[in-house]
Amino acid sequence: MGATTTLVPFSMGSEGHNIVSVRKPRFLCLHGFRTSAEIHKTQMQKWPQSVLDELDLVFVNAPFPCSGKSEVEGIFDPPYYEWFQFNKEFTVYTNFDECLKYIEECMIKHGPFDGLLGFSQGAILSGALPGLQEKGVALTKVPKVKSVVIIGGAKLQSPSLAENAYSTPIICPSLHFLGETDFMKPYGEALLEHCVEPVVVHHPKGHTIPRLDEENLKTVLSFIERIKKIPENEQ
Repeated sequence: MGATTTLVPFSMGSEGHNIVSVRKPRFLCLHGFRTSAEIHKTQMQKWPQSVLDELDLVFVNAPFPCSGKSEVEGIFDPPYYEWFQFNKEFTVYTNFDECLKYIEECMIKHGPFDGLLGFSQGAILSGALPGLQEKGVALTKVPKVKSVVIIGGAKLQSPSLAENAYSTPIICPSLHFLGETDFMKPYGEALLEHCVEPVVVHHPKGHTIPRLDEENLKTVLSFIERIKKIPENEQ
């Protein structure tokens, strides 16, 4: 299962001589179903540079090549990848354990990470991993996930996986994006019920990474400032 890594450049301002640089929160970015790291990186360019400059984003391809038609064909170039496969009812997952092991390998290789940032299928994983880690069934070899950004996400629908993922509240800071016309909005709202004090950004679009209006920009920047204050060694 090969994958490539795409890094958003890390840059710091150098004005003045006595400025103490603050480490940017480092996020592992998990792309949507049957897209890619490169596509996810492009989609994130909708956000203002003032936000992107505050984060250290690492984009990786999912472990499995696309096994069917991609919804982004004709919009973005292949290759496309998927994190795991599922049945029509979204209740039975294939290669899920392999997916979790692969994500942990990425976190060991490119980390340490402060959090996860996911869109669509990647957001479903981002919302489930803190609970799976708490239960000791995922990410046992890496530090605790300290924050998550969930864009167009949802709860896992597999009963056995959901039991592990959501049996305890998700206590790490979480930022959720809900689109008014997103078909996944009800499932994203259901995920909120398992989070302690989630920060929610509402936008008028559908299943997409949205642009940020003035109000949402303030919300996102405030969230980033909050997670910057989490000690690096907090477990």
